[in-house]
Amino acid sequence: MWQTENKDQAVESPTRQQTLAVQCHGVVKEFGSGQARIQVLRGIDLEIYAGETTFLVGPSGCGKTTLISVIAGLLRPNEGVVSLFGEKTSQLRAGALVHFRAMNLGFVFQQFNLLPALNAAENAAVPLVVQGMSLFKAVRKANELLERLEMGKHKNKYPNQLSGGQQQRIAIARALVHNPRLVICDEPTASLDAQTGHAVMEMLQELASAPDRAVIIVTHDSRIYSFADRIASMSDGQITSVKSKQESQFTKDGS
Repeated sequence: MWQTENKDQAVESPTRQQTLAVQCHGVVKEFGSGQARIQVLRGIDLEIYAGETTFLVGPSGCGKTTLISVIAGLLRPNEGVVSLFGEKTSQLRAGALVHFRAMNLGFVFQQFNLLPALNAAENAAVPLVVQGMSLFKAVRKANELLERLEMGKHKNKYPNQLSGGQQQRIAIARALVHNPRLVICDEPTASLDAQTGHAVMEMLQELASAPDRAVIIVTHDSRIYSFADRIASMSDGQITSVKSKQESQFTKDGS
């Protein structure tokens, strides 16, 4: 059942035929140059399957945010190949990569990255407008999602009029509104109370349950570990293990 590549890494084989949503092979990412060069990702090999929610966990500074940024195409790897749903995105030219990301990815940033000149509904509607939908139709669809996130009454407010948790829900709506094939979240529940965080995770899990979609979540929030199908652990720029939820034996409270 288990394939052991080396003494530090155990990877569980899928129990059924599944589509690869994400494949990283030999991914290296470095910052700086000369003597100041730092290798943050050190030959990452990782497979993430469609129809699943995969958590990426590990200590602060181990490279989790860098890895999801490389997977999303926000950063280019120095070495290695990243493929999303069979497309070698790390080898796409800039314009093609932007188009692929707009059509297929949703990203929840840790710092939200909302546009200050747009209200909540307009911020959530941005991916649909990028895809070519009219602003009127995009905002109407965004409002439906904001209602599910209990943000309907705040749809006309601007980011500086919202709390951190409210801004996070707008960022989550923006990531989901265009029904992307891959959703990548960096600490999506960090600013949310337990009830709202649970509701958000149910939405993400519902999306990931489709056979042609996947969700990746970077988190330190033990309250949501029970939502993971697989848990990939990182340390010092490397994947050390990938385990199923059952193998990880996380309980409802993450213990």
